[in-house]
Amino acid sequence: MKIMPNRLDRGFVQYQEEFENKAIEVLRSGWYVLGKEVSSFEQEFADYTGAKHCVGLGNGLDALWIAFRVLGIGKDDEVIVQGNTYIASVMGITINGATPVFVEPNIYRNIDVDKIEEKITEKTKAILVVHLYGQCSEMSTIMAIAKKHNLRVVEDCAQSHGAMENGKQCGTFGDIGCFSFYPSKNLGAFGDGGAITTNDDDLAKKVKIFRNYGSEERYYNMVVGTNSRLDEIQAGFLRVRLPHLGEVTKERHNICTRYLNELKNENIVLPEVCDGVTTVWHQFVIRVKNRQALIDYLNEREIVTIIHYPIPPHLAEAYKYLNIPKGSLPITEKYADEVLSLPLYNGMTEEELDYVINMINNWEVK
Repeated sequence: MKIMPNRLDRGFVQYQEEFENKAIEVLRSGWYVLGKEVSSFEQEFADYTGAKHCVGLGNGLDALWIAFRVLGIGKDDEVIVQGNTYIASVMGITINGATPVFVEPNIYRNIDVDKIEEKITEKTKAILVVHLYGQCSEMSTIMAIAKKHNLRVVEDCAQSHGAMENGKQCGTFGDIGCFSFYPSKNLGAFGDGGAITTNDDDLAKKVKIFRNYGSEERYYNMVVGTNSRLDEIQAGFLRVRLPHLGEVTKERHNICTRYLNELKNENIVLPEVCDGVTTVWHQFVIRVKNRQALIDYLNEREIVTIIHYPIPPHLAEAYKYLNIPKGSLPITEKYADEVLSLPLYNGMTEEELDYVINMINNWEVK
C-alpha cells in the first residue's frame, strides 16, 4: 500500500454530503463575496475561539502582514519571532519593512520564552508567537514579558486551530491572532482562506476596512488597503467543517497517541508536549540524525514523509540581506537538519497506521 503524508480526500468524504449541499446552496444564492456565509462564519469562529471579533481574509499570509500593518509596525521596527518557523511568518513582518529578530526554539519546537528578553532592544515593537505543529506556546509567560516591555503580541495560529493554554485558546491572548484555512490545516477550506481574531474593536474595524480596498462604504476609500476577502463558498465550507472540528482533533489525537506509545526506535526522537498547553497535532514531527536514510527506507516501502522545514528563514536566499550567517542559530539549524513529519490525516486507517509504525520500528541505521 502507498501511504501519503496527507490525504485531503479522506477529510472530504467524511462529510461529503454536507459539503456538496453547502456548495449548491451558495451557488444558488447568487451572492459570492462578503455575504451571509462570511459574516456567519466570522461570528461562529469568534465564538469558537472565544475572541470578540473574527475578520475573514484571503489567506493566512495576508492575515500576518495585515496584522502588523494595522498595528503600525514597519520600517526601523523589530519583531521577535522564533527561528524555526515557516517563512510565511517572517514574511508577515518583512512585507511591512520591519526586521525579524530570531529566537531559538525550545524542546517543544516553539519559541524559548527564556531567550526572548535578551533579544529586546529599543527598536522592538512586537513579538510574533508561532504555535508550531499545532502546539500552543507558553502564552502566559510571553504575555507577561510583552506587558513588562510594552510590546504588541501577534499570534500565528495557522497550524493550531483549537490549541490551548490552561483552557484559553490560542489567537485570543495577544492583540491579534492570525489563522490560515489552507486545505491541509485542521480547519481547512477547499482553497485559500484566512482570518484575524482580536478582542480590540478598533483593530477589527481597521482590518475590515483594509481587506476591502481600504473602504468601509463602497467607493469611499479611507486608506490604501488591499483586496483580501474570504469568499462566500470557502466560508460556507468552513461553516460545515467547524462543528466537526472537535471530532477531527480527537481523531488526530488518537493517531498521534498511537505513534507516541508504539514507536520504539532508539534512532528517532519523539515530539513532547509542554505542561499546561495542548496540541491539536497539525503535524507529528520526529527528529532523526540519519534523516535521508530513513526517508529513503520509507520511500522504498511506499511511505511518503515531508520535512517541515528544511531551510530556516534566516538561511533562505530571500533573507540574505539580513546577513545572518549559518551557525548563528544552532538549535534552529539542528532541527532543520533532523525534523521529519510522519503521515497524519483524518481518515487514516488502522491498517495504514500499523504499517507505518511497524516499518519505522524495523528500521536500522547502517
